[in-house]
Amino acid sequence: MEAIAPEVKQRVEELRQLLQKASYAYYVLDNPIMEDAVYDQLYRELQQLENQYPEIITPDSPTQRVGELPATQFPSVKHNIPLYSLENAFNVDELQAWEQRWRRHAPLETLRATSLHEYVCELKIDGSALALTYENGVLVRGATRGDGITGEDITQNVRTIRSIPLRLQLENPPQRVEVRGEAFLPLEVFEQINQERSQKGEALFANPRNAAAGTLRQLDPRIVDKRRLDFFAYTLHIPGRDDASIKQTQWEALELLQEMGFRVNPNRKLC
Repeated sequence: MEAIAPEVKQRVEELRQLLQKASYAYYVLDNPIMEDAVYDQLYRELQQLENQYPEIITPDSPTQRVGELPATQFPSVKHNIPLYSLENAFNVDELQAWEQRWRRHAPLETLRATSLHEYVCELKIDGSALALTYENGVLVRGATRGDGITGEDITQNVRTIRSIPLRLQLENPPQRVEVRGEAFLPLEVFEQINQERSQKGEALFANPRNAAAGTLRQLDPRIVDKRRLDFFAYTLHIPGRDDASIKQTQWEALELLQEMGFRVNPNRKLC
């Protein structure tokens, strides 16, 4: 086996950092910092080095987002923390009824702390819930909601979503982190997909939610990659630690998720 020179290792790490920063700026911040041609050139250089030295490949490398081999099936996985769906509120009366229920079930110490409570409100995104697991900062699993207790392991498809970091942007990440959020198809992408399907004589997707769910269950990750799914992070859990000791409020948790490299819903407000 050919020894890997220190300067090669250094160049590989440099390329990965450059590509990860460029991808984050483009897909998460919507603020490109690198021309496409330059990105492609750096990507090819990294790919060539990894082909020459396969032992240097890591799961969080930008070249490892899209797998080449389709899956035969998705294994079932049990969620460490149940992933249940949330109730909808379609008008002010339903929202007020929800708040009354919350006050009936909220811990007494929470109610006694203050008579005024803040709420994080944001527009609902219609997609498919995902549970992401990171170990030592690296994405190791992406699973569907399923029945809330058991979902399907669709990690190879989740990795193709460019707004989901393969490695958290933390210098000292916790040993294990779980992030929940919503994978969805932006409306303009959904319309493009249906237009292409119409031209091919294929059945159209009924709505973006169905399209997102169907895309995530594709056995071939290359198809998922072409569909250009997006992702908003909603909640953060660190097993073995009290979430309240990490961030005191949901608003602060969303800010931390942004620091980790995730997109959060821009249409949100602290009320």
